[in-house]
Amino acid sequence: MTSVSTAPPSREPGEPREPGDPGEPGARPPARPRRTGGRPPGKILDHGAWFLVLPALIPILVLSVGPLLYGIALAFTDSQAGRTTPTQWIGTLNFRDLLHDTLFWDSFGIGLLWAVGVTVPQFLLALGLALLLNQELRFRRLARALAIIPWAMPEVVVGIMWRLVYNADAGILNETIRDLGLGEGRDWLTGLATALPAVIVVGVWAGMPQTTVALLAGLQNTRRELHEAAALDGAGAWRRFRTVTWPALRPIALAITALNFIWNVNAFALVYVLTAGGPGGRTRLPMLFAYEEAFRYGQFGYAAAMSCVMVAVISVLLALYLVGRLRGGDDQ
Repeated sequence: MTSVSTAPPSREPGEPREPGDPGEPGARPPARPRRTGGRPPGKILDHGAWFLVLPALIPILVLSVGPLLYGIALAFTDSQAGRTTPTQWIGTLNFRDLLHDTLFWDSFGIGLLWAVGVTVPQFLLALGLALLLNQELRFRRLARALAIIPWAMPEVVVGIMWRLVYNADAGILNETIRDLGLGEGRDWLTGLATALPAVIVVGVWAGMPQTTVALLAGLQNTRRELHEAAALDGAGAWRRFRTVTWPALRPIALAITALNFIWNVNAFALVYVLTAGGPGGRTRLPMLFAYEEAFRYGQFGYAAAMSCVMVAVISVLLALYLVGRLRGGDDQ
């Protein structure tokens, strides 16, 4: 009696497989087709997610974007306070007048001098303070808490406090000068030569804590092993700072310096409380000049044109900063 073989017939290599053929031993089964359901490509938020975004989006649109667009539109009109005739659309006339306004460009130069004069010393002093507070000092936590006090104070309070310090008759600065026998002191905020430097000192003091906190956070994220390895190689304090500390701090330093410069160009409240732009316009920053045109002289359209110019300048500075950051990221 002969046995019947149940093995599948052999196939030549490359021969197509018959239906129902299990294939070669160890061969992978054919992949099942993937389901195409789910979120379509490119769709980030569905309709339900927009309701979660609206509570944060609506205040931004109402309180920031809306007034900005209204101010831009106002710059192309002859809007004035107390007018009985309707406001007229005058195109770019305000901007053409602004090009020939020497007072505005003088204030623009003062604003740049103020921004640079505050930002650079602010960063250098904050860097030194951050390096000091990063050391193992006694009462270090108390010193860190005291260092951020100016940051917690409103600008109006800071301005009033420093006006008392600079007071010509009973200010602590002039009293100290008299006690040390260095002279009778002077009226710091009303002198043509001393008003702007005195205001810059206040700006540096008021803005230094936030820079210190940012740099201190960067220092604490620096690996101590790198400092120890550099010290074992014989590197001194300056060389360790240049080769280890500064490369780690550079991104934070660039970011906080750029932001400080933009904030200082936009400054208003501190200088207004200290000098209100005087004496003789020596501390009249661009925002102060626009404020006076709008609320002292009632030239709303002209003041809006000044504000548009300042928005354009700040936007250019911000764009340059972002381009530099992107190029820096590509280099890394």
